[in-house]
Amino acid sequence: MEIANTKWVAAAASIWIQSFSGASYTFGIYSSLLKSSQGYDQSTLDTVSVYKDIGANVGILSGLFYTAVASGRSGNGRFFSGPWLVIFVGLLQWFVGYGFIWMAASGVIQRPPVALMSLFMFFAGHSQTFFNTGIVVTAVRNFSDYGGTAVGIMKGYLGLSGAILVQMYHIFCEGDPTNYILLLTVVPSLLILTTMPFVRTYDTVIAGDKKHLNGLSAISLTIVLYLMVAILGENIFGMSKPMQICSFTILLFLLASPLLVAVRARRQEKERFLSLDYPVNERTTLLDSPKLNTSPDFNVVMTNDMNVIEAMCTTNFWLLFLAMICGMGSGLATINNIRQMGESLSYSTVQLNALVSLWSIWNFLGRFGSGYISDAYLHSHGWPRPVFMAITLGLMAIGHIVMASGFLGSLYIGSLLVGLAYGSQWSLMPTITSEIFGILHMGTIFYTISIASPIGSYIFSVKVIGYFYDKVDSEDDHSCYGNHCFRTSFMIMAVMALLGSLVALVLFLRTRKFYAALVARRMK
Repeated sequence: MEIANTKWVAAAASIWIQSFSGASYTFGIYSSLLKSSQGYDQSTLDTVSVYKDIGANVGILSGLFYTAVASGRSGNGRFFSGPWLVIFVGLLQWFVGYGFIWMAASGVIQRPPVALMSLFMFFAGHSQTFFNTGIVVTAVRNFSDYGGTAVGIMKGYLGLSGAILVQMYHIFCEGDPTNYILLLTVVPSLLILTTMPFVRTYDTVIAGDKKHLNGLSAISLTIVLYLMVAILGENIFGMSKPMQICSFTILLFLLASPLLVAVRARRQEKERFLSLDYPVNERTTLLDSPKLNTSPDFNVVMTNDMNVIEAMCTTNFWLLFLAMICGMGSGLATINNIRQMGESLSYSTVQLNALVSLWSIWNFLGRFGSGYISDAYLHSHGWPRPVFMAITLGLMAIGHIVMASGFLGSLYIGSLLVGLAYGSQWSLMPTITSEIFGILHMGTIFYTISIASPIGSYIFSVKVIGYFYDKVDSEDDHSCYGNHCFRTSFMIMAVMALLGSLVALVLFLRTRKFYAALVARRMK
């Protein structure tokens, strides 16, 4: 069908895939099951979870694979090319990884060694890099003038998927985390297999892009508001099974609504074409222009479309890398341990599940909001995106301090601040990468920088949280209760998040002239 061959259908399909592929953010749902069924202490559980984070962030292979099979146009290309092939490779890893985890947790196979469990946890997480690369890089190419907004939407739904999957857990799994892992193995696999052929690249710039992106943004915010009301309503008043099913059905209809934007965009584009008032150009982004400035006093000397080796030879690459160790690493450590934190403060199971869901919402708002706002301020005021990275990392430091305090409701307030800030990094960093280093090798470069995330997660989860928790836990059941269990760990992470904010400020100072030239050329 002609209607299916548009970048708006590609955007809708990408949204659906992202909405059900963020299972790594729901680790808190089944982490206690893994701990008890496999006989892990907290440090071992954190070690296994780190391999999930390593897999989810080491996307060099997915970036290289995208460049090899999807760097050209995929609308009319060969069958064995295009973003869908990248997504399919991720799907295979997803099915194998979560399938093995389910067999181990349910007792279908004997208790595997920690190394083997870590390997399949890695596969489960690594699938996410292929989904992300296929979708995010394609979105930046399809909407090159509004990359921040496009990345914010796509990365936002990945963050929101945790809340969506938790809703499925409540309805279909009846509180059984074993069944939830089985659900993760089967349901997202079928959905991704069905929608991945529609994810294609269309390297055109169309006058109405911003208008329709705003439509997708409005739908996204509506879904977030609805989910927040549903989660809080269930947490406060409770829901019967029929009400839960009804609520989830409404959510599915809302998730289908981006297709309405695709239909409207296609109709308006045809009308403009027929009226000969249709400014459609081949991709004309500033990233394809010659060097912006090669004078000695220009703080960042830009080359067009650097490869990963060239990017790694620049100071800006390592500034981004260090900032992400501090920001993404401490954010991942928070979500990996949020259930144990809640248990140490005597939160109920319903409250713990609500925390996981709400984290996904804050994660989404951070991703979407930072992409949209940074785009707006870049276009209207010329503000460099690293400014927003510095602000959000400062916000994360405050969130860690709140969580360290242990006062009543501290996890709700702290996870709000940390979730917003963590999500922001996943929107800002890829967009900054595409602007500073170019778009041709964007997938490889931004996932090379993303290696900072599991490095930081390992440092903060195992060497900080796991170490201090195991020093004060009970030797009998490896559990700890009270404010002291995580206080020291989160104060350390607050200091590191503040350090990341300072590093982002240095990046801002180095790139402010580049962004001024970027805005000037765009206006010209």
